[in-house]
Amino acid sequence: MVQRLKTLYLESAVLKLQETFGYKNPHQIPRIKKIVINCGLSEASQNSKSLESAMKELSIIAGQKGVITRAKKAIAGFKIREGLPIGICITLRGDSMYAFLDRLINLALPRIRDFQGVSSKSFDGHGNYNLGLKEQLMFPEIDYDQIDKIRGMDICIVTNAKTDSEGFYLLEVLGMPFKEKFAN
Repeated sequence: MVQRLKTLYLESAVLKLQETFGYKNPHQIPRIKKIVINCGLSEASQNSKSLESAMKELSIIAGQKGVITRAKKAIAGFKIREGLPIGICITLRGDSMYAFLDRLINLALPRIRDFQGVSSKSFDGHGNYNLGLKEQLMFPEIDYDQIDKIRGMDICIVTNAKTDSEGFYLLEVLGMPFKEKFAN
């Protein structure tokens, strides 16, 4: 099944990007390479059930199973030892990436209370966009009665754009609801 957002990218976004930035080679046109979803769990070291439930919820949201991230070194102040599970990471590529981005833009973000749009200041200088969500309840796949705790997540949209303005325009053409226009 061809994803709707991928079709939009191939049919209209490529042409708009080529006209706007004047690319000569089609390989210069920015595209989304991957989406990384990361969820840090502070209570995972004491409670293994929270790790399992967070893994289940993120798997439902993303459509694929995540990888448990472990502590690289011990930090006594946080009561973390080396090798303890501290989070979950999921990397999406291909059709599952476009499906997730479509659900994020069209279903999840509009369900946020008092949603004005996402910030255009969250680019990293290389065209990649980072977005932090405070709760997983905005995704329609998650049932409110089934969750044990509200958890946030970080979503990183990795592009091969050279500049932030190229990355901004790429996401804007794909329908990302930005609050304000991009300013260098």
